[in-house]
Amino acid sequence: MNLENRLSDKVKEAVQTLYNQEVSSDQIQIQRTRKEFTGDFTVVVFSFLRFSKKPPEQTGEEIGDFLKKNIDEISDYNIIKGFLNLVIDSGFWLKFLNNLQSMDTLYHNYFSRSGEKMAVEFSSPNTNKPLHLGHIRNNLLGFSISRIFEASGRDVSKVNLVNDRGIHICKSMLAWKKWGKGATPENTGKKGDKLVGDFYVKFDQAYKKEVEELIAQGHSREEAQKNSVLMREARKMLTDWEAGDKEVIELWRMMNNWVLEGFEKTYKDLGVSFDKVYYESEVYKKGKEEIEKGLEKEVFFKHSDGSVWVDLSEQELDQKILLRSDGTSVYMTQDIGTAIQRKDELKFDKHIYVVGNEQNYHFQVLKIILDKLGYKWSENLFHLAYGMVELPEGKMKSREGTVVDADDLIEEMIQNAREITQSSGKLGEFSDHKKEEIYKQIALGALKYFILKVDPKRNMTFDPKESIDFNGNTGPFIQYSYARINSLADKADFKVSLKVNESIQLNEKEIQLIKQIHKFVHVIDEAAEEMNPSHIANYVYELAKEFNQFYHDYSVLKAERKELAVFRLNLSLQIARVIKEAMWLLGIDLPERM
Repeated sequence: MNLENRLSDKVKEAVQTLYNQEVSSDQIQIQRTRKEFTGDFTVVVFSFLRFSKKPPEQTGEEIGDFLKKNIDEISDYNIIKGFLNLVIDSGFWLKFLNNLQSMDTLYHNYFSRSGEKMAVEFSSPNTNKPLHLGHIRNNLLGFSISRIFEASGRDVSKVNLVNDRGIHICKSMLAWKKWGKGATPENTGKKGDKLVGDFYVKFDQAYKKEVEELIAQGHSREEAQKNSVLMREARKMLTDWEAGDKEVIELWRMMNNWVLEGFEKTYKDLGVSFDKVYYESEVYKKGKEEIEKGLEKEVFFKHSDGSVWVDLSEQELDQKILLRSDGTSVYMTQDIGTAIQRKDELKFDKHIYVVGNEQNYHFQVLKIILDKLGYKWSENLFHLAYGMVELPEGKMKSREGTVVDADDLIEEMIQNAREITQSSGKLGEFSDHKKEEIYKQIALGALKYFILKVDPKRNMTFDPKESIDFNGNTGPFIQYSYARINSLADKADFKVSLKVNESIQLNEKEIQLIKQIHKFVHVIDEAAEEMNPSHIANYVYELAKEFNQFYHDYSVLKAERKELAVFRLNLSLQIARVIKEAMWLLGIDLPERM
């Protein structure tokens, strides 16, 4: 049993013994003591005052005395108003450090397998354009939170829903058909998703020009958009696709394959993978079937033009379209079908959608509709909404071709890493092949860490040059700290003992570092509960920063006593291990040497 659970049990016992009252676990609040106070764990005693009938200080003193007598590891305590701060003996921290030696990973020995099944959907790209900076944030968040869930004992399925049908792909298809002149990735030398994205931009440019011309002829903007020949042709192509038109299907299949091959390369470069990939083209019919059932049950209704809607006025929302008048489906249609199919296949207990916060309304409506259809498990659908990511230059727009392409950004990051590392002379002894491998690790570490250190709910600005700095709160700083510890081990002229002497006298900095390691599993728990990888990112930065300060202030290999040198190297190696585990949770690789 870990110390926190023992503390909780003993607090229950204290209340029972002292006040003849039983309390449940949710009535007991134990937290890490804040830095400005003396102590390691703090028990909030306010909830026990109704039992003790005494002031907070006296209640805290009575419970503190009981805990000190019954838990050997507690060396002292103090009371600040209604907060009982417990001081843990240094011997406990040394035993904890020794116990680390036998653990495969810190979290596997702390979290038991809960059996809770979770599906995490992320990426979900449209097949009319390449992945861009916004997709990068989505993919990194989804992949990291999946690993954090796994570390905390859940059974996780990482899923991707590729939006490979709809009006967006028809716009690219129509533009290629009109102006493509037989262009392919092979004969143009362009990556498939980029080529298709170019035609999406061409469609939008031509459409806008047509609308402006109609307005100049005296049409209102609404009339011009409605009467656009290009848009009518694109909608006709979508109707033909859903009707199974052979020529349209062949064009769609060819262009989609180009895009999917492009996506695979980008996913591989990002180090992101999925357990299962769904395609909208394969699941949208399931959604249409559910809409038909809903019509029969009068959950939905038809407008006079034949379109199908749901009335959400009881939920203080508006009406939502589910099928267009021409019978084609919308995003909501396929999300309904996909959720039902996924529940049947994956048997999830919880489902997380990693999607930008502009879709808050969409997922609110999705849950309501599924509930109306009788699927009560819809209450276990959660939207991990994240904010917009921009570059210092400002916002991006797909239709106008001003998005920051993911592949281009990755290549720019690698080039930045190459230039900065070469100027510092850090990798002089490595082969050219090894250098390129490390440049990529540094570049992706910088990119991933800079994005994941920000709370997902916040909008953020990604600065490529700032992210790759070897100083400050960056991925390369943490990577270099890890490599520095490995270098220490290489230079040591003694072997590290698997056990440290538990009677050794430690300074405050050494104890603080062990406490930081001990905190790791609690940060994982917090990150999983809040679906927030930034807790992990900022934790590992603080750990690396504290180690570097320790390394600056104290000699490791040349400590005044051999026993102390062995201990400090052992401590350093355990810190490196936690850094590696924490960065793995963020999807970040660490060069062993830099």
